[in-house]
Amino acid sequence: MNRRSLFSSRRLASCLIVVIACIPGFVTTAAESIFPEMPGMVSYTYRNQLSNDVEGTLDKIRDLGIKDMEFSNLFSKSAAELRKMLDERDMFCSSLGVSFDDVQNKTDEVAANAKTLGAKYVRVAWVPHKAPFSLEFARQTAEVFNRVGKELLEKHGLHFCYHNHGYEFVPYEDGTLFDVLMQETDPKYVSIELDILWVHFPGADPVAMIEKYGDRIPLLHLKDLKKGVQGDLSGKTPVENDVALGTGQIDLPRVLMAAKKAGVKHYYIEDESPSIDTQVPQSIEYLKNLTTDSLK
Repeated sequence: MNRRSLFSSRRLASCLIVVIACIPGFVTTAAESIFPEMPGMVSYTYRNQLSNDVEGTLDKIRDLGIKDMEFSNLFSKSAAELRKMLDERDMFCSSLGVSFDDVQNKTDEVAANAKTLGAKYVRVAWVPHKAPFSLEFARQTAEVFNRVGKELLEKHGLHFCYHNHGYEFVPYEDGTLFDVLMQETDPKYVSIELDILWVHFPGADPVAMIEKYGDRIPLLHLKDLKKGVQGDLSGKTPVENDVALGTGQIDLPRVLMAAKKAGVKHYYIEDESPSIDTQVPQSIEYLKNLTTDSLK
């Protein structure tokens, strides 16, 4: 076979591969990236470093390639000062976390800070309560969420999110008290920031939770739980039990596939451990290399 014939044969073979791959029902073997974008970061991950050096720590986070921030603290700065630091680094804040007390009693101040930062979401991550979380308290909490969520949206144009923390998954009827919170809050005013560790820890399935409530979950915390750790309904575990993504108990490929299908808008890494300088880059690399071949 001469060179021209060989070239023509290879070109024909390449064209046939393209045509066959386009046939309806034909499945290619090429793996697809599950998480092609860069995640955001929860400030709580770098709480100790931010407390000592806000600008230097933002530089470190930016140098990892991260732009999207969720602040859980202003770190002794004004919202305007933090916004200036973010703007200078081509970073942005999409969500502001505040206390249950502040969102109720300082709603206007919370909203002003969120809007100055550029955030669209206001999040509460813990409701002070006497354990175990009760049906009566779940209903009382739902009333507060509805009231605060309505005020934030209608008065300030902000979306309220509740961040689950594990204690809400007390069994009740055919579900849990988390389901009660969801049933008794208005989807227009109350959304969820799903923390997948705090779904898995009390024994629930993050994938099932996303599939059930996906249209109410605009925000998601990416975390993983150390292998061998047994969960409970306390909403607490030693910080050392936070491990790099992909090294713990949670089936992250399935979680991310479900979250993508549900339309989650913001994903944040949250790592509470003292090993963030090694674990956060490891988590980012894991997400970067995650493909459909990783599905179990």
